[in-house]
Amino acid sequence: MTAATRMSVGDYLCVAGVVAIWGLNFVIMKMGLKSLSPMLLGGLRFAVASLPFLLFVKRPALPWRYLASAGLLQGLGQFGLLFTALKFGMTAGMASVVMQMQAMFTILLARPLLNERGSLRQWLGLLVAAVGLAAIASAHGDGPGQMTLIGFVLTLAAAFMWAGANMVVRFAWRARLSYDPLAFVVWSSLVPIVPFFALAFLTEGEDATWRMLGAVGIREGLAVLYLGLLATLLAYSLWTRLLQRHDAGRVSPYSLLVPVVGLWAGAFAFDERLSGVQWLGVGTIMCGLLINQFRLRG
Repeated sequence: MTAATRMSVGDYLCVAGVVAIWGLNFVIMKMGLKSLSPMLLGGLRFAVASLPFLLFVKRPALPWRYLASAGLLQGLGQFGLLFTALKFGMTAGMASVVMQMQAMFTILLARPLLNERGSLRQWLGLLVAAVGLAAIASAHGDGPGQMTLIGFVLTLAAAFMWAGANMVVRFAWRARLSYDPLAFVVWSSLVPIVPFFALAFLTEGEDATWRMLGAVGIREGLAVLYLGLLATLLAYSLWTRLLQRHDAGRVSPYSLLVPVVGLWAGAFAFDERLSGVQWLGVGTIMCGLLINQFRLRG
């Protein structure tokens, strides 16, 4: 077991930055997927996050198994599945919600794999948040807020991959391997590039893939830069730093704030309107987060 450490002001600022970047992230993905295939967008995202920095950022002092595991789980697994889900009917706002199941999966995996049992308060908070997520996910309609079944399943699988990547970071910490989070993100982002491009050529065909690359314009370029530099390089560096300093069960629930930004961004960009049940779900998630993170003082 690791000793619990108090969240500092700097840690909370990291959380705020990650929440804002990842909340807007889903709208940017949806925009990029209008003209790029899921696998091609994934390959471009991680190429931008890795290749320009390899000459300037020294490889972290980690065995390759950690970098390869994180790259495949968080890169190819999480975003390959998520991009495919968004392409097949998952809305941006709903994706930001369902992805937060990673908090549940992280704590469930942390117990047998890391012996991070979590307190009764944490489990209660996550149970309340799960009810909120279920309420939002169950709200279907004929408008843009409706999600497809395949989109939901693929996004849920992506959330599980994210939780697996969280375990890799915690395993590295448990092994007392000291490394720079930025270097970790840069070098682990190198791993999924070739698999993403290989899958793009395999699924879309060579001619179609080259046409999409040749048609990349300002909108697609800005989307790739946002996803590669902000959502991957910056946000995951901050997230890794938090996971290095604190138990997975304490850090992962803060991602439950991402849907607050994501649902607003989806409504603004794509007119994805929220129903009363969805708003109730958001409020329930917030209550679960408060229960999970703050002790009641009497």
